[in-house]
Amino acid sequence: MNVSFRQLRLFLALVETGSITAAAKATHITQPTASMRLKELSDTIGLPLFEVVSKKVHLTDAGHDLARTARDIQSTWEIYEQQLNALKGLTRGKLRIAVVSTAKYFIPRLLGTFCTKYPDIEVSLEIQNRNGVLTRMRENLDDLYIMSMPPTDLEIEDHIFMDNPLVAIASAEHALTKKTNLELSDLASQKFILRERGSGTRMAVDNFFKNKQFKPDLRMELGSNEAIREAVAGDLGIGVISKYALTESMKTKDIKILSINDFPIQSAWHIVSRKGKNLPPIATYFKEHLIQSVAASAIEK
Repeated sequence: MNVSFRQLRLFLALVETGSITAAAKATHITQPTASMRLKELSDTIGLPLFEVVSKKVHLTDAGHDLARTARDIQSTWEIYEQQLNALKGLTRGKLRIAVVSTAKYFIPRLLGTFCTKYPDIEVSLEIQNRNGVLTRMRENLDDLYIMSMPPTDLEIEDHIFMDNPLVAIASAEHALTKKTNLELSDLASQKFILRERGSGTRMAVDNFFKNKQFKPDLRMELGSNEAIREAVAGDLGIGVISKYALTESMKTKDIKILSINDFPIQSAWHIVSRKGKNLPPIATYFKEHLIQSVAASAIEK
């Protein structure tokens, strides 16, 4: 079967953009040329790879299989290129990372120091909720994943590199902010605002409350730390979020961290990769950079 890298790159661009026109633009060819090359690829495979319905591309089963294969081939080739660069004393290549949304508060700074050290690398950073990151992991789209609750249904390499304390917050004017050494029972009459089910933060909070046999009076579930902060600042209830999602000004102006026994809830940040995956040299360097930076207190804890 005679299939070229050029055809596979074009097909992956089609998968990523969902449009022949956009795929042509991404690979710097004309739309008629892209259509012709995709038809040639389908003819070589011997099965339709996609259908266009209402101007939207839908992959066939053969198309999904080819997309997975093409990604594996692309990843293997990029690893080879990085290994060649390493032999030449160069550090070039592409780093692919997917992180859960709360990690966006510290990962960019760590990426910044890494890129200063290795200025020739290209970085692809995906920020999604936990379910989105898990989907990318299952499809093997990235080199490394940063999250607080790794999956239990996948074979993974897992390394804890940093604490992730979860704190209870209230409006700065809330009566409980003036008290210390609160017990969970003191919060029984309070309304709670928590992250959505399935998020790493929510999983840790639910496990904590279950172990303490405490049932929070849930007012609302929100899909972002920003939304929780605003709701708490508006005195809609008590929130529980990662300490990394709070700036110093927030902790003194609009929001305050409550002094509750057994808080903060102990959680941790994990560097995760698929077990058996041959990590590119750049990904290995970045993993070491994360571990060493935290160990040296390069970011505020």
